[in-house]
Amino acid sequence: MSALDIAKLLRRVGRITETDTAASPSDYTPPAALAGSVQVRHVDCGSCNGCEIELAGAFGPVYDAERYGARLVASPRHADVLAVTGAPTRNLAEPLRRSVEAAPRPRVVLAIGDCAAGEGAYAQGYAVVGGVADIVPVDLVVRGCPPPPDAIVAALRQVTGK
Repeated sequence: MSALDIAKLLRRVGRITETDTAASPSDYTPPAALAGSVQVRHVDCGSCNGCEIELAGAFGPVYDAERYGARLVASPRHADVLAVTGAPTRNLAEPLRRSVEAAPRPRVVLAIGDCAAGEGAYAQGYAVVGGVADIVPVDLVVRGCPPPPDAIVAALRQVTGK
């Protein structure tokens, strides 16, 4: 198949993605300064990596959270949104606090998954201190074990307003 045949096929088929999810996970109203686009820093507080896989899927080519103005960054100092996954353990409670304090204001803390919400498989573990809301203020919670990528994208769309 030549490059011209591939181009014709792509033109005929068009872009194939999942449908847009218009439903928002809550009635949260984000700060007006964050409308349009946000920088997202992922903070793992001791998870099983299920939520991380779904978060990667949300930023992958199928769900493409970047088309709604959300972009992953490597430092909390550059972040507008902190996407926290996992059941916070005793050893990670203080690094979580420091990560949130390092993020400039206005900021949004997004708890992703049942473990981050204080529920889930590890909620009663001896090293778990509770949910993310027991350590830092949480603005949005995406429920699920793990939550599907479209639910994560819907929460990010609620923050960006797109």
